[in-house]
Amino acid sequence: MNIGVVVFPGSNCDHDCQYVFRDVLGQDVTMVWHKETSLAGLDAVILPGGFSYGDYLRTGAIARFSPVMGAVKKFAADGGLVLGICNGFQILLEAGLLPGAMLRNESLHFICNDVFVRVENAATPFTGACKPGQVLKIPVAHADGNYYTDPVTLAGLQANAQIVFRYCASDGKVTPEANPNGSLDNIAGIRNAAGNVLGLMPHPERCAESVLGNEDGRLILASMVEGMNAKKGRAKALA
Repeated sequence: MNIGVVVFPGSNCDHDCQYVFRDVLGQDVTMVWHKETSLAGLDAVILPGGFSYGDYLRTGAIARFSPVMGAVKKFAADGGLVLGICNGFQILLEAGLLPGAMLRNESLHFICNDVFVRVENAATPFTGACKPGQVLKIPVAHADGNYYTDPVTLAGLQANAQIVFRYCASDGKVTPEANPNGSLDNIAGIRNAAGNVLGLMPHPERCAESVLGNEDGRLILASMVEGMNAKKGRAKALA
């Protein structure tokens, strides 16, 4: 598999993603500069965390206009897997690839902690290695992770199983106390209606090998690799 990691001015988790996919999961990785207009030859695209363009105006508000985002939209429309992590999630929202918006954390403070998230939908290309209801421990690091959308859109997300991760306690209970940023319905990650675009605030690339003391994030990234391999296998069988 060839994974593309988009690099915006201000990205700071791009090489973390490169390392995990290349050195931990054994995949080919291409670093994609934000001025590129083609994603040809890629099997999946990662929008990494950081502070794209310094997060001026709003988080992700300038990055949405980068030349590469036109290619990302086409890639997603053609069924390609797109994962947005933290700032990448914010960019996906600003670009209209996912519904809703990010507000300032309810506490008005930057948070950098391990949190627990519950897998609400294990039948996605990003969670195939997880069990329904499984609790993952993954770090967050953001000031604008308070997900919000209108009631009609929220009802649609709930009805269509588009809420993939919710903040929870270590025992899996979804409670207000387990919500680190005030996010609506404890939402930590959502997918699009087609199921091939996922945005999440926690950083799975920061907990993908045992030397870090936690490998829960590896389940998400490995799920992508397994899903792409299965897709290619099906395509080859039909050829």
